[in-house]
Amino acid sequence: MPKVVVGLLNDQQDFQKMQAADARAAAARAGLDVEVVFADSNAVLQIQQLFRFVHAPEGERPAAIAVETVTGEGLERVARNAVRAGIGWMLVNGSGRYIDGLRQERPDLPIANVAIDNVEVGRIQARQVRALAPGGGLVLCVQGPAENAAATERLDGLREALGDGFELKVLNGDWTEQSGEKALAAWLRLKTSEGFHPCVVAVQNDTMAVGARRAIRAHRREWSEVPVTGCDGLPEGGQRLVRAGELAATIVTPTTAGQAVALVGRALVGERVAAEVRLAPRSFPPEDELGRKARGAR
Repeated sequence: MPKVVVGLLNDQQDFQKMQAADARAAAARAGLDVEVVFADSNAVLQIQQLFRFVHAPEGERPAAIAVETVTGEGLERVARNAVRAGIGWMLVNGSGRYIDGLRQERPDLPIANVAIDNVEVGRIQARQVRALAPGGGLVLCVQGPAENAAATERLDGLREALGDGFELKVLNGDWTEQSGEKALAAWLRLKTSEGFHPCVVAVQNDTMAVGARRAIRAHRREWSEVPVTGCDGLPEGGQRLVRAGELAATIVTPTTAGQAVALVGRALVGERVAAEVRLAPRSFPPEDELGRKARGAR
């Protein structure tokens, strides 16, 4: 049975757990063996994990590696070594700038980039901010790791679509709940945060948003009515938090690891797969509904 290795960021985040579950389900449907490895958000550990499979004896190598990278450069060196060893490479939520070159080098291997349209995620978050604070103001953004492609693309989209009347302050976490709390709490202790009162706290995933809200309650209770938005929008994650009033809005992003594994299965039976698959996010609640709720609250 052909094997696919799926490399993910960490096992502490609900979205990453869903990625793993979807990868396993897709492998079962495609008749593939799958091994999921988590990198604990450590770029060096992730490289070591993947090179272990790349340098395995020929008969023990996987048919493909599907990986969501910790670093922003997309593990290009690892990818090139994998392809030269006859291992397919499925980049998950990366920039994919080197994918075409790999496909030209080895057209017989499953090689592609499967990603959420993260620039559109940022644009949706900007429209949510404008709906929640039509008069403009200060926006505090808690971003994922600054070197991560998804985080930078989401921030690019947010800046692009936010428009005039808003000033953006960006803090960095690492996608975990603890990092969202730590980033906000550390900044709130600084003198430079005094006098800063955001109209919205826009967080790049729901897990960090939970931590950010905890920091607000502990260190800046006067912000208790400031809307907090997140992203990922899992049914029992962000969507539940929105329904409970813990978050003002989230963005539903489809999981990508399962899609990548499914593409490997199709490629292994002779189907030519596209070099890039982009999956569309959506606002929860829908943007027009969010605007009506915000107007009603005022």
